[in-house]
Amino acid sequence: MIRYILIALVLLVVGAGIYVYTADKLILFNRLVPKDAGSERIAQDIAFGDAYRQRLDVYAPTGLDADAALPVIVFIHGGGWRAGDKAGYEFAGRAFSARGFVTVVPNYRLSPAARFPAFVEDGAEALRWVRANIAARGGDPERIILVGHSAGAHIAALLAMDEHWLGADRAAIAGWVGMAGPYDFLPFDTPSTIGAFGDAPDPAATQPINFVDEGDPPALLLHGSLDDTVKPRQSERLEARLNAAGVRVRHIVYEGIGHIRIMTALSRWTRSSAASLDDIEEFARSVG
Repeated sequence: MIRYILIALVLLVVGAGIYVYTADKLILFNRLVPKDAGSERIAQDIAFGDAYRQRLDVYAPTGLDADAALPVIVFIHGGGWRAGDKAGYEFAGRAFSARGFVTVVPNYRLSPAARFPAFVEDGAEALRWVRANIAARGGDPERIILVGHSAGAHIAALLAMDEHWLGADRAAIAGWVGMAGPYDFLPFDTPSTIGAFGDAPDPAATQPINFVDEGDPPALLLHGSLDDTVKPRQSERLEARLNAAGVRVRHIVYEGIGHIRIMTALSRWTRSSAASLDDIEEFARSVG
């Protein structure tokens, strides 16, 4: 009974829009909410680099055959490039895997200790690890769908659209999903953007919208109408640019949903608030 009272309190705070996006509170949320059956974490804290933050977890459908070759979702967490931890996202990894995907959730180096392009480089290294190793864990290294929330959507967008980061490995990205992502946010005028990008020698190179090209993989852009952290116009601008370039894109706005709820709606207990999981699954199956 106490457990469910705690869950209700956490969900109430999230729903009220006063949930503070910090790693410890999201870890608490993750610990309390029930996880999707039919899924499991099959690997934890696998290193894809030498730094402490260069670690990833892998989730899969329960009892997955190692030769299954399922499409792979790589989920990149948010946190303003300065917070967040994969330990708070088991609910997301389990949700995707219960729908039939092998799911990888990496960490990455954070600002201010690490600044652009460190976190994008880490995303690229995580993708290279996936390509080299995921087949042994039941995933198809040629069918990768990137999913990112907030700052993670920014990283996913650069990996998908700027060939500089992945080179030939970019061909394995079947599509990408941006949840409440920032794509066109010059000038750097907030603590999080100044801390992450303030000393970037070429600010234009930090903006995903500048790399739209007709050969880009398909995109799904999700945003909440009440998002005051990353305004919905960020997705609107990128959608327009992708359409102009002839890139397949779908843009969905969830009415009455804010910046955090669009992501926590992946969990079982808040899933009815937004169709994030269903829409991502539909898109991932259509491209993967």
